[in-house]
Amino acid sequence: MERLRSLYVLILAIIVILGRAEGQLEENFYSSTCPNVEFIVQQAVATKFSQTFVTIPATLRLFLHDCFVEGCDASVMIDSPDGDAEKDAEDNLSLAGDGFDTVIKAKEAVEAQCPGVVSCADILAIATRDVVVLAGGPSYNVELGRRDGLISKASRVAGNLPEPEFNLKQLNTMFASHNLSQFDMIALSGAHTLGFSHCNRFSDRLYSFSPSNPVDPSLDPDYAKQLMEMCPQDVDPSAIVDMDPVTPQTFDNEYYKNLVGGKGLFTSDQVLFTDESSQGTVNDFATNGFDFNGAFVSAMRKLGRVGVKTGDEGEIRLDCTMFNS
Repeated sequence: MERLRSLYVLILAIIVILGRAEGQLEENFYSSTCPNVEFIVQQAVATKFSQTFVTIPATLRLFLHDCFVEGCDASVMIDSPDGDAEKDAEDNLSLAGDGFDTVIKAKEAVEAQCPGVVSCADILAIATRDVVVLAGGPSYNVELGRRDGLISKASRVAGNLPEPEFNLKQLNTMFASHNLSQFDMIALSGAHTLGFSHCNRFSDRLYSFSPSNPVDPSLDPDYAKQLMEMCPQDVDPSAIVDMDPVTPQTFDNEYYKNLVGGKGLFTSDQVLFTDESSQGTVNDFATNGFDFNGAFVSAMRKLGRVGVKTGDEGEIRLDCTMFNS
């Protein structure tokens, strides 16, 4: 019996060690080193939001773009004098500056009270939760303990972010590579209830979808006409359109209602409804905002674990835009 007990204790110890080695995050990671970190970040985010609503969609999008390349390690924040950092990649050039500025301002506020303790990656994760709440979305506990990455290269971005023209299989393959299910992917796509897109990201659906159908037939005809008015073929490249034409500044389940009505802006949005294997989830989220909120929270927590660096990995940057050395 004593030998079995000793073996049991040894197994538990191994499990704990392995768990730490795999990069476990904790909700109370800074409880003794920076106990007010979430309040500090919340205040900084609220201040930035009072200056511009773009703070919300920009920060939310920044988080996903960061996590999908190198993991959630704030590698997307790095500035490079040579223009070859992650943020300089073509797929990241449309990231709004207000997202970066939100994290930078929050980091400065945290450093003033807890110097050299909290990573930029964790600050981005907290700020992302805070902007969701500011837009009327659900709150959730953020797991912490990430360290900042030491690699940020534009060459590593291509092929690692979902594209507007993706079909369901392509979306599922990309999200599955980060241990995110189709259900998670559909829930995270709900972030498109906020924010905007440049016309060139979807103009092919309006003017050159196919030889027989210049306009994508999955688009609601009235919505297609509305988009054409906002995005004529000679439109200024800086012109933008709300992702959600109904409640663009509110985090809600309207995005899924839009999909049911043929008003998904991207092909990768509308396919969630037109493909039978995902249509049921879209219908559920469209009719039940509670289900969507719960799924979104679960998916965001899973997204926040993607490729994290913990323990002795990476570093705690003093300035989010540059490596310490």
